[in-house]
Amino acid sequence: MIERAKIESLIAALVRIESINPDLVEGGSGEEKIARFVADYLTRAGLESAFRVCAPASAQMPCRANAVGILKGRGGGRSLMLNGHLDTVGVAGMHEPFSGRVEGGRLYGRGAQDMKGGIAAALIAIESLANGPALKGDVVFAGVADEEFESKGTRALLENVRTDAAVVMEPTGLEVVTAHKGFVWAQVHTLGRAAHGSRPEEGLDAIAFMGRVLGKIEALEGELRRHPHPRLGPGSVHASTISGGQELSSYPAESQLRIERRLLPGEDAQTFERELGEILSGLSSADKSFRAELKMGYSAQALETPLEARIVRTLMASATKIIGPRAKLGAQSYWTDAAFLSQAGISSVLFGPGGSGLHSAEEFVLVDEVAQCSEVLVECAREFCNREP
Repeated sequence: MIERAKIESLIAALVRIESINPDLVEGGSGEEKIARFVADYLTRAGLESAFRVCAPASAQMPCRANAVGILKGRGGGRSLMLNGHLDTVGVAGMHEPFSGRVEGGRLYGRGAQDMKGGIAAALIAIESLANGPALKGDVVFAGVADEEFESKGTRALLENVRTDAAVVMEPTGLEVVTAHKGFVWAQVHTLGRAAHGSRPEEGLDAIAFMGRVLGKIEALEGELRRHPHPRLGPGSVHASTISGGQELSSYPAESQLRIERRLLPGEDAQTFERELGEILSGLSSADKSFRAELKMGYSAQALETPLEARIVRTLMASATKIIGPRAKLGAQSYWTDAAFLSQAGISSVLFGPGGSGLHSAEEFVLVDEVAQCSEVLVECAREFCNREP
């Protein structure tokens, strides 16, 4: 049984290290300090550990870094990765975001649930494994940078680390999650013609043109709802930000719209590019004065790990052993690094402690679930890594 005081102390220590993603919030410290903390913890636990820079510091940006540790097996078994992101979103509107306060079984602070509670569970689990009988296969701990933006950490990790399977400790409320949606970003730029507001015959209204695009986006959303995935529901699309125009007395020469599309398994950036291309070409055909440009942005595919995969079956059996009938399979709407791991051939699932307040003004993790998560991870590693590949 893991000591509750040890769990609380470790989560609080992680929460008290500000690791806001600087790509999301100007002035965020990034992951350097917390990555060094985690690497030191892994070294003390007896692992081969390393602090790895995945994007060096510059005048505009702090260092972005991973912490990686390997618990070497004695040979002949499967390898398992425990993966979690070290960065957090910002703290606007939060009271004492780095306090690590514990009250009523909840530990509060930015990142407590997303996902320093899961990081703590995995660190304690791998320390327990290091103090026990040697496993046949390796266990890799990977604390990674930048999951909240463009996953620089996991993409750098995959340049030299591969395992047979991975558990990503996202806050699933102890559900074994095997599927989640992906996403893609895009920008549409409509082009009008500037003119004095009193001379409509000379102007073309780029914002009105964008209104036509918005109508088609709304229609696409309705079409997507007609084709749900059996576990994830339908894909979706929404207008994220819009801008344009010069001043009240002028016809706007241009307008910009940023859009996000949430993807289902089997869809990718090309899916959305094709949908938007059809919308814009249709509007152009209907009105020769309509002009628009499309620019595709960052994208990440969905996750769908087969329910019969070894890691799914092993983790479910381990969760059932530790937490009983509460153990169940699930799916999530949000995106995670598990999709990148899966694309790299690493069979991946999500499993982590629950809580509340993801990206909100009050965030907490349930301390008891951190302990249970850690126990499940220990059991899963023993079962998975002591079997032949």
